[in-house]
Amino acid sequence: MKKIIFGLVCIFVFASCAQNITRGTQYAKMYQEKPTTILVMPPINNTNFVDAKEYFYTSLSYPLCEKGYYVVSPFLAMDVFQSESAYDSEMFINNSLSKFGEVFGADAALFTIIKDWSKSSVGNTITINIEYILKSTKTGEILFNRKGILSVNCAVSGGTSLFDLAANIINTAVTDKIVAARRCNAYVLYDLPEGKYSPSFGKDMNATVGAMEFKGVVSK
Repeated sequence: MKKIIFGLVCIFVFASCAQNITRGTQYAKMYQEKPTTILVMPPINNTNFVDAKEYFYTSLSYPLCEKGYYVVSPFLAMDVFQSESAYDSEMFINNSLSKFGEVFGADAALFTIIKDWSKSSVGNTITINIEYILKSTKTGEILFNRKGILSVNCAVSGGTSLFDLAANIINTAVTDKIVAARRCNAYVLYDLPEGKYSPSFGKDMNATVGAMEFKGVVSK
């Protein structure tokens, strides 16, 4: 896991240096509101791949916790969403989120919009077009927003024999969909300012960030 994160860090630092924009400049509202608790909303899935919604929903909490935020339990939240017929985030993304603040104690709600999900059998690459929007439950302001296209190379390295080709097929079928979602989350949320429970909280305003609209490639 450390190797993966280090690799992502290198990618981001390179991209950010070229842009030379800081977290404090690009995400000033995050530092103004200082959200502590985040509610992950059920992803909005505009693709034909039905399971994409679940893969992203179940994998978003970890990178947010790593960033120093308290995340409302997705399982608890889902029970409430379903009991209140609030499973479709489309109904709330452009409306007041104050109720979510009252019910869950959340300072902000994270929306994800999956616009496209495609898998290439040649090279075993999963390409995802997605947008992340973090909105304040108090003001309705957008605190963090990134969108773009990310290609995740899921091929098994080591050779081109029939065994290797078979391994690629099995590997992609069994594990790579959730891995692709995790890599996408890590890639995009890397630029999110550090939360209250991070030792870097309030000290990362000068850290450089990637573009708000991205296009990248990540190897598994």
